[in-house]
Amino acid sequence: MSLRVLALLGCLLACWAKPAAASSDDPHVLVLGRISDDPKSHYEQLKPLLDYIVPRMADLGIRKGEILMAQNLQQMGSYLRRGRVDWVSETSASGMWLEARAGATPLLLTERFGRNTYHTVFFARRGSGIDGIDGMRGHSIAFQNTSSTTAYFVPAMQLLQRDLPLTLLLSPRDRPGRGDVGYLFAGSERNIVTWVQKGLVDVGAVSSIDWDNPQLVTPAFRPDLEVIGTTPDYPRALEMVRGSLDERIRERLRQLLLDAAADPDAGTALAQYFQTTGFAPIDADSMRALHELQRGVLRVKDQVE
Repeated sequence: MSLRVLALLGCLLACWAKPAAASSDDPHVLVLGRISDDPKSHYEQLKPLLDYIVPRMADLGIRKGEILMAQNLQQMGSYLRRGRVDWVSETSASGMWLEARAGATPLLLTERFGRNTYHTVFFARRGSGIDGIDGMRGHSIAFQNTSSTTAYFVPAMQLLQRDLPLTLLLSPRDRPGRGDVGYLFAGSERNIVTWVQKGLVDVGAVSSIDWDNPQLVTPAFRPDLEVIGTTPDYPRALEMVRGSLDERIRERLRQLLLDAAADPDAGTALAQYFQTTGFAPIDADSMRALHELQRGVLRVKDQVE
């Protein structure tokens, strides 16, 4: 193969691998961002609400909406700092990291399936002898993944607050030291429940919404499991904006989202937007919970990851 052909192939591969560039440096474009491992699916969920918002900002000079996906928190933080993303929809833990590390600003609480708060439920196999969160030293716990609020950040920060060091295990067969809590990532809430029920790990951590879901904690599994602890409630999800976003655009976006639940024209877009049922202002209690969560997220990032 000639050098010319190889060079051409290299250019094509570089162009293919480069993420789509959003036009957030253009004041006429509103860019909605999302951290995603499934860009096609998430694009279809994000686009209808963006299409609803953009025409209602025409008098502010907004002519177009674009979507920009990031692979992880660090990449989204870079997009926000560089002004490539204007608006981000994220879990509360991720949102708080973006506030601390990328200067993002919380705009609104996001209500999904009619709920805007949830908490973590710690559970073990019935008869395990683990009588509470403080009794987990020397045992193992299954988290979901490193982006989950209630199935990773919240339970991990609760363990650290109790001076229970976290040690990554190589497999469910691996065991932690007597003074530590060993952890693994199960990948999904269903796997967490199954691993505990089958005795592969000692404890699982899921959201209160998942714990109450009979399709996840099935009637066949529930008698084998018992709750050993819960945490305070935290906001479920957040709409965030970059700190340097034009104040007029920020306030218009805030008002449009607040009003969307009462607008029949927004119904389909909201349903597709991760089953959103509405948005709510961030009150003092919610802000206190968010800042407590932020301290915990930063501690987990520092001491666990």
